[in-house]
Formats: sequence, C-alpha cells, structure tokens
Amino acid sequence: MRKYLLSAIALLSLGAVAPLTAQTPSDAIMMKQKELCFALIYDHGSWNQYWEGTYLRSNQTVATLTRKMVMPMVAIGIMDQLNLFVGMPFVKTESSEPNGGRFQGVQGFQDLNIAVKYEMLKKQLGKGKLAVLATGGYATPITNYLSDYRPYSIGNGTNELSVRGISEYKLDKGPYARVAVAYLFRGQTKAERDYYYNNGSYYTPWMDVPDAWEINGVAGIWMLDNSLKVEVNYYGLKSTSGDDVRPYNAPQPTNKVQFDQVGFLGQYYVKKVKGLGVLAYYNQVVNGRNWGKFSSFGVGGTYQFKI
Repeated sequence: MRKYLLSAIALLSLGAVAPLTAQTPSDAIMMKQKELCFALIYDHGSWNQYWEGTYLRSNQTVATLTRKMVMPMVAIGIMDQLNLFVGMPFVKTESSEPNGGRFQGVQGFQDLNIAVKYEMLKKQLGKGKLAVLATGGYATPITNYLSDYRPYSIGNGTNELSVRGISEYKLDKGPYARVAVAYLFRGQTKAERDYYYNNGSYYTPWMDVPDAWEINGVAGIWMLDNSLKVEVNYYGLKSTSGDDVRPYNAPQPTNKVQFDQVGFLGQYYVKKVKGLGVLAYYNQVVNGRNWGKFSSFGVGGTYQFKI
C-alpha cells in the first residue's frame, strides 16, 4: 500500500506551464495590422524527482513521468498596437512504470487560450528603444479531463483570467532585456470525489485553485541582420494560497505551487522563405514547492504573412 501511495504523490499541474516561445502574449514583438502568424510547438518535459511541500524526493513507483505537448497557435494583427492570440494545446502524460495496471497516463486537448496584447508605449531612449505593453488573457477547459487525477492530469480544469505587464529595452545594435509580471485569477475545479482535505475537511467536489503570480525575465540579442535571436530566460510562478502535499497522499488542485525555471532559446528566421521561422529551447526547473523537478525541451516553427 505504501508503494502505491508513493506513486500518487508525483506532481503535474499543466495549467501553470511556463509560456511557450514564438510570438506570444508575454514577449514584446508586435505584428502590423492584417498580419497573421501561425505557430506549431512540440514540448517534451519529464521529471523523476518532485517537491513534497519543500522537501525534494524521488518517486520510485512512477519513476520518470513524461509530459508531451503539441501547441498550435495563431497570432493576428488587429491593429499595429493590438494583437490577438489563440492557442489550444494537446497534452499527453505517461510514466516509465506501468504501476501494476492501476494507473495510466491520459491525453487530450487541454484549455482554449485567448489573449490580447496592447503596445502602450514605444520610444527611442538613448541608444535603444523602450517598449511597454499589457496583455489580458482568458483560458477555459475544452474537454472534460480529470483535473484531480494527479500526477497524470493534463490541466487545472478551471477558468483563468490573466493580466500581464511587459517592459523591454532593446539597444539599436541588438541586445535586449525584458521583464513581464502577471497575476492569474483562477476559479474552481470539480473533482471526482465528494470529500477532500485542504487544511481542514471539505465535503464537496468543488476545489479552489489558488491564484498565482508569474514573473518572466529575459536577456537576449538579435544577430545576423535580425534573423537570429538567442536568449536566456527565467520563469517563476508563486501561488498566493493553498496547501502542501501531505506525506503519502496524492497531490490535488488546491496545492500551493511554486517553482523557479531557467532556460535557453534560439530562434531563426529563414531569409530564403519570407515569413518562415524555426526555434528550439531547453528549460530546467531549479527550485520548487509541490511541483516536479522538470527538465524540458521544445522545437517548433512559425509562419507569418500579410492578409
């Protein structure tokens, strides 16, 4: 029994996955009016250690948990200063151990993600340009996945509103730095049980998913006549409330999730094919709470054109 309880303690909360990289709601790239950009990203993440509260431990039954995600996304230039983003990730989870047939991974479409990004300010400042932007987003589940089926659940199963502020300074010769801070307003999710414990007993299937703060810091440079972008980045998430995973108990959507992640990205725009871009990245979670010690990589392509 102890062995199978340990297998349930693994953590995966994909509603909090760090933003994927292309032309996204968290960067400072803006498209002109009537421009479209299609993106397709493949992300592969895994972990064999996780934080139970703040204690880092291994899961000997699940062994290595893998999360695979395909993210199609479209960005539309409504106006020069206003862009619209729509994305719909498909997620698959599985472990390297079959758990004796008692647990298995799941797959399916996760949430519909919609966001608008507005450029409030862009001006020459010294030897570079300063840009200030704001993003508002909304996400909602599009399939009836089980949010409480941790560690294999593909998402939080709740509606989410986000408000983000972005500031970037880019030197005329290529280097740039960017900071983005967001607050995530989350609602409730329905579990497949009528009782749960969250610092007290609750006789209801409805669970509060904690709100969270997000911060994203980037330092990079444009090279080869602005056709190659290389950057290092930091992404952090901190829930504003919630409980810790208790020893020998399964995680749940009410948990207080925190983590710090560092990464590297390269993106190249193909000169011979106008509008075509390719990208690759690697991320590593270095610190956390009620979260898996993820390492992940991704590859993808973008294609931008004018209507």
